[in-house]
Amino acid sequence: MSTLDPTLNGIDRDALMRVTEPIVRAHGGEVVDVEFRREPPGWILRLYVEKHGATEKQLSVRDAAVDLSLCAGISRDLSPALDVADLIPHAYHLEVSSPGVERRLRSEGDFIRFAGQKAKFRLRDPAPSPESGARERVVVGTIGAVANSAVVVVDGQRAREIPLSSIESARLVFEFGSGGRRTQSVGRGSQQQRKH
Repeated sequence: MSTLDPTLNGIDRDALMRVTEPIVRAHGGEVVDVEFRREPPGWILRLYVEKHGATEKQLSVRDAAVDLSLCAGISRDLSPALDVADLIPHAYHLEVSSPGVERRLRSEGDFIRFAGQKAKFRLRDPAPSPESGARERVVVGTIGAVANSAVVVVDGQRAREIPLSSIESARLVFEFGSGGRRTQSVGRGSQQQRKH
């Protein structure tokens, strides 16, 4: 059974991962996110890569960051493999990069890994604010405990539990002076892919 992901616009995620993961791993990386979308220059297949083992070791964004040469090497080797696999029915650009300091959080494991860091959550349905009762679609706060398919988000003195199923998207929020450092937007290693 194919796994169609709406963020991949009809591309089978499992088939794509079977092609990409071994090549990324051979270069010392791991795929943490992927998207396929139409942008002004055309269709773009974008892979976000961190150092191999970053998820398992729960490395910080800084320690998990990859450099331009790793991204370029992956792009160079992945491009012909994707042509052979023929998963995408039209021309597109391939981009391989680090997810950066404001990386998306896609799984329960991501929330556990980045507990204690500030994040911005966009909710599927607006939820009432504990203080005002006003309905909020965006919540910003520090990631707390993750249990029972929910994440606790702490904002100042208040904590609220958000079910993972109600999170439309989430990403880390970079704060200057937080001890982290802004990494460069690494490795666009782009190559135009053409269907034969």
